[in-house]
Amino acid sequence: MEKNLRAALAGNPNCGKSTIFNALTGARQHVGNYPGVTVERKEGLARHNGSQIAVTDLPGTYSLTAWSPEELVARDVLFKERPDVVINVVDATNIERSLYLTVQLMEAGAPLVVALNMADVAAERGMAIDLDRLSALMGVPMVATVGHKGDGLDSLLATAVSVAEGRAATPSRPIDYGREIEEELAKITAALGGLHDAGSPLSSRPLRWVAAKLLENDDEVTAAFRNSTAQSDGVLAVVEKSRSHLRRVLGGEPEAAMADRRYGFISGACQEAIVQTAEARHITSDKIDAVVTSRVLGIPILLALMYVVFYAAFRLANGPGHWIGMALGRLSDLVSAALPAGPAGTLTLRSLAVDGIIGGVGSVIAFLPNVLVLFIAIAALEDSGYMARAAFVMDHLMHKLGLHGKSFIPMIIGFGCSVPAIMATRMVEDRRGRITTMMVVPLMSCGARFPVYALIIPAFFAPSLRAPVLWLVYVLGIVLAVVSAKLLRVTLLAGESHPLVMELPPYRMPTARGLAIHAWERSWQYVKKAGTVILAASILLWFVSNWPSPPTSPLTSAKSPSEARSAALASSLAGRMGHAMEPLLAPVGLDWRIGTALVGAAASKEVFIAQAAIAYGVGGSQDTSKSLREQLAANYSPLSAVCMLVFILVASPCLATCAVTRRESGSWKWAALQWAGLTLMGYFLALAVFQIGSTLRLGN
Repeated sequence: MEKNLRAALAGNPNCGKSTIFNALTGARQHVGNYPGVTVERKEGLARHNGSQIAVTDLPGTYSLTAWSPEELVARDVLFKERPDVVINVVDATNIERSLYLTVQLMEAGAPLVVALNMADVAAERGMAIDLDRLSALMGVPMVATVGHKGDGLDSLLATAVSVAEGRAATPSRPIDYGREIEEELAKITAALGGLHDAGSPLSSRPLRWVAAKLLENDDEVTAAFRNSTAQSDGVLAVVEKSRSHLRRVLGGEPEAAMADRRYGFISGACQEAIVQTAEARHITSDKIDAVVTSRVLGIPILLALMYVVFYAAFRLANGPGHWIGMALGRLSDLVSAALPAGPAGTLTLRSLAVDGIIGGVGSVIAFLPNVLVLFIAIAALEDSGYMARAAFVMDHLMHKLGLHGKSFIPMIIGFGCSVPAIMATRMVEDRRGRITTMMVVPLMSCGARFPVYALIIPAFFAPSLRAPVLWLVYVLGIVLAVVSAKLLRVTLLAGESHPLVMELPPYRMPTARGLAIHAWERSWQYVKKAGTVILAASILLWFVSNWPSPPTSPLTSAKSPSEARSAALASSLAGRMGHAMEPLLAPVGLDWRIGTALVGAAASKEVFIAQAAIAYGVGGSQDTSKSLREQLAANYSPLSAVCMLVFILVASPCLATCAVTRRESGSWKWAALQWAGLTLMGYFLALAVFQIGSTLRLGN
């Protein structure tokens, strides 16, 4: 029995669509007009293996945004008549521009097959297109055709019938519109909720597509939605609020930014699938990409930019950090004068306020300028479009590790915080690749580690060496992540990686408002953590550092304040824990005081500073960060400092990181393996550094 199917032929003007239509339908076609417009409607019949296919040749259109009568007609046929399959004809010689319509059809949920037409001309121009790879990256079946010769048409019809009958899956490849737009899309999608029901003319479209079209201010979709329910005004108010917010952050209309991201998705796919091309597009973005993503210069440029960021984080934050330290010192003096003193190490309110709260929280707050500069720099690289290029630069190396370059994006996010970075591994569709990525993300030096680096490095290294040392710490984290990923992929998580699209958004100048918002959001999270988690941890650590109090004796009263403080800490619960750890710490050049700080850092890395300040009793000094650096420099060697840096970099991911790893992986097994594996790696690396350095008499 012959099956009857309906197909729509869509494509840009002059893509060879009409030639393919004629070749498919021959004399079995007729021409009329669409109702109410002068746009021509061409229909015909094609047959393939017992299937009769009614083919509608849609007017040529560059997008599904209905501006012209032709575009409106094309969209009406696609959305209202709902053909069984859409055959999207793409000009292979101008592939990136032509695929924009393809992406829009994908987002709209159309059952799709792509005819990559004029494939012979593309080959003559030096373009070698890896069709299977491009098809896998885009998530759409693709067939190479030469319309005027009839080449590939049988294969095209066979694929179209398979798609129409549901035998050829077309997996969705959602476009990542970037953090700001994705957040607003989520709000609109949530607001749509039950309003996107079966009674709406938009109910056949994916919910995300409706949200995106509303955000883009698409007149037809907005009007259809407004007429579909009396409750639409509330949703449209959310949409307008989102549009207004994005205009301020992005410095332009959301629809322009969304179009840029679609082209970025296409560009990333073509970069990977077009293995040779003589096509020269002389646009600024391409000229820049030819340099920053090249095999020779790409990685050196990435490393150089990292160095500039770290240099700025030290150089620009010196003054403000010193001012905050001085202010905290004066606050300590005022509190000390206002509260009664007690014996050193006893549980007095004055000791809690000065040593616990101001010394602990204040020592962390003193590094806020460093963190702020770091976040501004990272936001500038993200907003400019360079971060996506950094992932692309690493793509070749990541493939060798059994991962995709897209795995480097969560790793880059990890420079801010490991928690959202691990959540971002959702973009990696292959489960083995996703778990591998989340396991090594903590090796990226997060914002919580940066204040610890900013404390330790200036204490032991001259100003000219501070940026290079910090740069080396960050590079070491990347190298360890790469090596660890390779080990995981050949042992516990062995298997082939799947292809993914590397989106390359166009370059744009970051706006001052956008940078300010990003930097403020992340810095405020840092401040909130200081006022909540670190405050609670500081109070707890102060308590365990002062309880139980040492027994009093004539010898105790004869000791100096610093000696009394040291004796009190040694007899406290924290001191006893530190002393219990000392047999493990001594071989890496550290002592029990650093041991107590490392215990606190297990909750959050910044707590290392708070506990170190409590351990050395610098809460009442004029500049807590300066005094703490002086104490560290007086008690440890530069070699011991390097071991501290290595251990802080690698070992003991914070509790929030372990919790989100468990949630995203679905098992405590991976979270436990992550914590134990990285802690052991950090310890043995620090041990190797200290023992080798001691043998060579380095840094003593």
